[in-house]
Amino acid sequence: MKNYFTSESVTCGHPDKVCDQIADKILDSLLEQDAHSRVACEVTCATNSVHIFGEVTTTAKVDYAAVARNVIKEIGYTTPGQGFDAESCDIQVDLHEQSPDIARGIDRATQSELMDSGAGDQGIMFGFACRETSSLMPLPIELAHDLAKRLEQVRKSEELGYLLPDGKTQVTVEYDENEKPRRIATVVVSSQHLDTVDTALLRTDILNHVIRPTLPAELIDKDTQFFINPTGRFVMGGPAADSGLTGRKLISDTYGGYARHGGGAFSGKDASKVDRSGAYMARYIAKNVVAAGLADMCEVQLGYAIGVAEPVSFRIDTFGTAHVKIGDIYEAVLKAVDMRPMGIITRFGMTAPMFSRVACYGHFGSNASGMPWEQTNLPLIN
Repeated sequence: MKNYFTSESVTCGHPDKVCDQIADKILDSLLEQDAHSRVACEVTCATNSVHIFGEVTTTAKVDYAAVARNVIKEIGYTTPGQGFDAESCDIQVDLHEQSPDIARGIDRATQSELMDSGAGDQGIMFGFACRETSSLMPLPIELAHDLAKRLEQVRKSEELGYLLPDGKTQVTVEYDENEKPRRIATVVVSSQHLDTVDTALLRTDILNHVIRPTLPAELIDKDTQFFINPTGRFVMGGPAADSGLTGRKLISDTYGGYARHGGGAFSGKDASKVDRSGAYMARYIAKNVVAAGLADMCEVQLGYAIGVAEPVSFRIDTFGTAHVKIGDIYEAVLKAVDMRPMGIITRFGMTAPMFSRVACYGHFGSNASGMPWEQTNLPLIN
C-alpha cells in the first residue's frame, strides 16, 4: 500500500484569508502607535459586507474601516458590481475594551513584575519541524503555498491577466517506505477567472505558468495527475460567493495537517495571547532542535493557564529520530528558553508591527523567512 500525504493552501483573495489579512493589518496599525495594545480582533465577510468585532484596549487612534478597505484594495477586489469591492462594501465595526477579568491576570503593577505577566488565556500550542525541506517544514504544505503564491504573482503581474483574486491549491506527495518524499502524486489548482476566458486555455496556462515553474521537476513524473479548475468554471468567487472568517484556515497557517495544531487562531491577536506567541515559540524550539542536529523530526507542545506566566506543560516528541538522549534535549531547551509570555514577546520583539506579513501563505517556513521565530540561533549545543 502506497503512503501519501496531502496539504492545501489558499490565495490572498480567499474569503477566510481576506478576514485574516484585515485582522492582522488592524493589529499592526494599532501596534505602530501603541506597542502595548491588547488586541483580539475578529473579522467576517460576505457579499458586499465586512464586520470587524472583538476587543481592543489601546491608546492608538485607527480608522478601522479605512484599514479594511486598503487591504481589500491591495488584494485586488476593486471592480464594482461584482458583489465585493473595496469602495462599495459595507463595513461595520463593533470593538470594545478587553474584559477586566482577563486583564487582571495579565497586567502587572511594576516593571520588575512585567516578566511575570500571565498568559492571556488557557490553551495548548504545537510546533513542528522536520528535514523534508530547507525551511524544516513538511514538503506538501510548502509546495501548496508556493503554488498559491505563484497564482497571486501571475495575476498581479498580469502574466495571466484574466485571473481573479480567489484561489486554492493542493499537493499530494507520495512517500517511500522510509517516510522520505518520493514523488508528487497529485496537484489541484482552482483559480477564479473572468467569464471570457476559455477553460482549455486557462488549464494550459496554469500548467505552464504556475505549476511547472513552481514545483520541483524531479518530483513530477508521467503518472503525476493535474486537476486544474476541475469543475470547469470558477467565475464567482471571494466573499461574493462564500463567507469568510478569521482563523478558519489554521491548517494552512501551520503545517498542512502533517503535525498537530492546538486549535487557537493567530490572526488579529497580539502576542499576550499565547494562541499566537506560544505557537510561535513551539515552532522556534522544534526548528532549533532539528537544525542543531539533535533530532530529524520534532514536535513541541506547550500548555498555559490564564493569568499564569510559566507554562503548565512542556512536551517534546522526536518520533524516535533523536540523536541524543531526549532528557538532554529537554535540559538544553529549558536552559536556553524563557517560555513565559513576556519572555517570548521580548525574545521575538513582538510589540512591533510585524504580523500582517504572515497573514497569508503560512506563519512558518519559507513564507516567514526572516521572522524571529524562524531563526536557528538557539544555543542548544555546548
